[in-house]
Amino acid sequence: METPERQTSKVAGWSRRTGAFSAVLLLTVLIGHRYGLVETPAFLWVLGIVALLAAFALLFAGFAFSRLWNFGDRGGRDLTVGTLLALLVLAPFGIAAYWAATYTPLRDISTDFDDPPMLDTSTRTGDMNALSPPTPGEQRLQTETYPLVTGRSYNLPFDRVLEAVETVLDRRDWQLTAPFPRAIGQSEVTINALAKSFILSLPADVAVRVTDDGDAIIVDMRSASRYGRYDLGDNAVRVVDFLAELDQEVAGQVGTAPTE
Repeated sequence: METPERQTSKVAGWSRRTGAFSAVLLLTVLIGHRYGLVETPAFLWVLGIVALLAAFALLFAGFAFSRLWNFGDRGGRDLTVGTLLALLVLAPFGIAAYWAATYTPLRDISTDFDDPPMLDTSTRTGDMNALSPPTPGEQRLQTETYPLVTGRSYNLPFDRVLEAVETVLDRRDWQLTAPFPRAIGQSEVTINALAKSFILSLPADVAVRVTDDGDAIIVDMRSASRYGRYDLGDNAVRVVDFLAELDQEVAGQVGTAPTE
């Protein structure tokens, strides 16, 4: 009795090819977006396509495994490679989905609810997140989730605090939307910049306001994501880190700790 010749599963090959293409496309679009070669809306669409391709690679691998189990088809290596590549590509999406389910649904963080620092809207377009005053519910969520997001008060000359702000800004890879203001003749200035998240380079508008209220110099800050329903904590981390470093810079200049 002749043993039937084992067939090579074509769907297993499609699993490997689709998984490999999704991985290459993901790396390409990540690099392109980070270096400004891909606009953010197109980047987000491509991410959706990448996730769909990786899901198809898993689906093909499932069909191939069924053929291998039931009919002894060849293709175990291809379906294994396709499965591993698909899982590797989908892992960041799974992590992002978990963060979206667990993080507070906020995308605009400010140290001043009553009078948030004004953001530069000259480069914002209609497909970006709308800017609006925080609702009482959003204020409560921010206060409960990010208690460290608070403004600063320094008993120092206005120009010294502004100089410290400039020093901290110079250490960051943020793009100022206008030349840094001078302190001469000013009692309030707002510095606007464009910042990007660490991994996906998603843009956020940032405003740092320095005000002389007569008794002290007040520093407030705001960070708002341009895209996405949630910021996954990115804006709060940006504000907290900046103001904490500003505290250290001011303390280093005068040899005394600032007051909050």
